Amino acid sequence: MARKKSPTLTEAELRLMDVLWRRDHATVSEVVEALGDPPLAYNTVLTTLRILEKKGYVRHRAVGRAFVYSPRIDQGEAQTTVIDYVVSRFFDNSPRALMLKLLDNEELNESEARRLRSLLEKAEREK
Repeated sequence: MARKKSPTLTEAELRLMDVLWRRDHATVSEVVEALGDPPLAYNTVLTTLRILEKKGYVRHRAVGRAFVYSPRIDQGEAQTTVIDYVVSRFFDNSPRALMLKLLDNEELNESEARRLRSLLEKAEREK
């Protein structure tokens, strides 16, 4: 049975996207070289880049005999996609529920608490 297509980036896909976000563009060989440990085989990287292209995360262009891959979305857009997925899947489409859960699990320092108060006051004024 085939695995269900992930609506967000898998761990392996994220490793490749991190390389492309840092470099802006790269060939398969350059991605393999930039990955470091644990290493991935050339064919694995090529297959994963093709999957990312089908998902709409990357594009390629031919330069000589090589394909050069570049991101179609920036890291911020990918983060938003993940957050939207988590909010819809685990928090009944409530960003507030996610925010409250995050705050329940985190101790804020004074600077962070001031920043949060400022954001809440701004939101209240804008109502």
